[in-house]
Amino acid sequence: MSDQPRVQPEVAEDGVSRRSTGERFKRFAIRYGFLIVMAILMIVFGMVNPVFWNPANLFSILLGATVYGILALGVTFPLVIDGLDLSIGSVAALSVMISAYLMVVLEVNGFVTILIALFLGAFIGFINGVLIVRVKIPDLLATLGMMFLVQGLQLIPSGGRSIGRGAVLSGGVTARGQFADYFLFLGQGRIFGIVPTAVMIMIIVAILVFVTLSLTRWGRVFYAIGSNSEAARLVGAKVDQYRLAAYVVSGTIAALGGIVLAARVGRGDVQSGGTLLLDSIGSALIGFAVLGVRKPNPFGTIVGAVFISMLLNGLTMMNMPYYVQDFVKGVVLVSALAFTFGLSKAKA
Repeated sequence: MSDQPRVQPEVAEDGVSRRSTGERFKRFAIRYGFLIVMAILMIVFGMVNPVFWNPANLFSILLGATVYGILALGVTFPLVIDGLDLSIGSVAALSVMISAYLMVVLEVNGFVTILIALFLGAFIGFINGVLIVRVKIPDLLATLGMMFLVQGLQLIPSGGRSIGRGAVLSGGVTARGQFADYFLFLGQGRIFGIVPTAVMIMIIVAILVFVTLSLTRWGRVFYAIGSNSEAARLVGAKVDQYRLAAYVVSGTIAALGGIVLAARVGRGDVQSGGTLLLDSIGSALIGFAVLGVRKPNPFGTIVGAVFISMLLNGLTMMNMPYYVQDFVKGVVLVSALAFTFGLSKAKA
């Protein structure tokens, strides 16, 4: 009997120690697991094809992430308020076609073209916000309807044709203008001959989004609305105005992404929208798993965009069929979110 008091504390201490070690491992896995997986994939891709590590290829990965990285930063705002904007890909595609139509067909000044494209993006975002906030249409339905509307709208000016110098559009109109050099610099240029301009634009947008959401009162209110909109309303937050602003920002940044895309391809391509929506939403959602934050954040969004671009680049180098790549992206997204939220719930 005299030994019993000494045995029990040892067993209890061992149990506490094991639980403590398990908790530390879970915290580490939640926080750094995705980044570790990303690093392992980079190593594997480099081992399979050493060209993957070529500086030119690494810049290509960053450049490939720019457009949907920018769009993902914009859709972060609706995600923060517990909403979603499905029209961002269509808005970007509209921005591409409008930019080409204004400069190549109507021969409008490049600066004016940029302003008009950004205004259209903001206006579409405003309409989304009004439908959601005032008309009370659920965000998924409102932005889905806007997506189809804008998809059709972007084809009307050119009659469904791509726009390039010398192209003959509906009504026999011939495109005689061209993209301004300073406009093309936004997508094709390099700062100091090294850093692609498009990458720098993405970084600047990321910094602005980070400062807004993380370091300002506006950002705190956005997150508060996403956590509990009624509680935020009770403490005096103008919830409807912030929700409306989130969609205006999303539309404006989507238009900026379209401008960068137009400058990269140098023409108005009717297929420019492509997988922009899925890649952008995927980038933003993957950001939930980065550092285990479990919420929309600009740093995670950029990491997610670079990860998707790296994944596509590596799979292409491995001669993986294009129809398999979407499957792999889906597996990665589902796995990352299930891992992050599953371990977090188990920890709780």
